[in-house]
Amino acid sequence: MTTIRLLLADDHRLFRQGLRHLCEAAGDLRVVGEAEDGEQAVRLARQLRPDVVLMDIQMPRLDGVEATRQIVTSCPETRVIVLTMYRQERYVFDAIRAGAQGYLLKDADEQELLAAIRAVARGEALVDPALAARVLDEFRRLSRLEERREGLEELTEGEREVLRLVAQGADNKSVARTLHLSERTVANRLSEIYRKLHVNSRTQAALLALKKGWASLEKGEEE
Repeated sequence: MTTIRLLLADDHRLFRQGLRHLCEAAGDLRVVGEAEDGEQAVRLARQLRPDVVLMDIQMPRLDGVEATRQIVTSCPETRVIVLTMYRQERYVFDAIRAGAQGYLLKDADEQELLAAIRAVARGEALVDPALAARVLDEFRRLSRLEERREGLEELTEGEREVLRLVAQGADNKSVARTLHLSERTVANRLSEIYRKLHVNSRTQAALLALKKGWASLEKGEEE
């Protein structure tokens, strides 16, 4: 029986302890490390090279989305499951864009969690059943948008720069700092991007840009 090596990343010690007991009681899972913040999760992932990381979204110092992005980039053999209480679509899509192979809610039962870990370790992708329908609906919506004639040519160069950074997961403050703009200017450009691309949110705009190849998850990469 192959043992799956796990890294637990959550800022709540009691929750990590509960996960450790559950996973190690399964027999085929072994916890090799625990991280209490995102920076520590990245550092331990690079050091320990676990098979699977269970990653919380909201953590100190570095949030789970950025930690996931860094782990997937530097440890491509390591797979990440985002384990969170958040049901909002934007968290799901942010995690998927960052490279997470699984997204599971913390109210999942024990057997669902163990099955998810084993599935992701085999290379499968997994989204919590409570969210799967909404995820599929969003991708169908984006597929319909791709059939429209409007595209990147409708955007100004300034709007393209904003869209590229948003597709990489940057928030308005980070975009403003990178492009030496005010946050109000960034917000205005985003409004124009939504209007021209016929989308309603930054997540939809980012996913459309990534699907059509207008932007890359690799920072600094040109179109």
